[in-house]
Amino acid sequence: MARPRTFDEERALDAAMRAFWANGYEATSTQDLCDVTGLGRSSIYNTFSSKQDLFRRALARYIETTTSNQLAILENPERPAAERLRALFASIVDAEFENRGDGRSLGCLTVNTTVELAGRDEESDRMLERDTGRRLASLRATIEDGQRAGDITSTRDAGSLARFLVAVIGGMRVSAQGGADRPTLESIAGTAMDALTY
Repeated sequence: MARPRTFDEERALDAAMRAFWANGYEATSTQDLCDVTGLGRSSIYNTFSSKQDLFRRALARYIETTTSNQLAILENPERPAAERLRALFASIVDAEFENRGDGRSLGCLTVNTTVELAGRDEESDRMLERDTGRRLASLRATIEDGQRAGDITSTRDAGSLARFLVAVIGGMRVSAQGGADRPTLESIAGTAMDALTY
């Protein structure tokens, strides 16, 4: 009979996620994972089977949490579309100053993973592709709502505008990692909104 686990797997997964988020996949060693989770190597490998498996589970957790929060903002029928997009940008700016390590923004784990592992890990690529598809679909629907209602006045294709916003958000995340301050990120967000509403 297997012995019951004596640790909180969810807490260990959160700690590992934070380590990968701060340092990237390659730079996070197994010893780093032991240190942040409080687990020994055997416990990590018995539970998660490999560093790669642990990383993918941490990435899935991050994606589900972050994307669910963003979709909740975008899909709120009580707010006009442009207001939803402004709220999304505000939440992203706030997140950059809430999630910090060593005095700098951690950015976005999905953006960081794309930069580090794109084309090198098929399963991570598929996870990121599915996530991007969900966010693009929600952004597109929000933009279409706004175009119909008249609060988004750009006549460009909603799908093209959604891809533009994904690129802007990714750029904001990288800029924050590079040291951009809150007014700079807010200015970028405002310029993106101007492209939609003027």
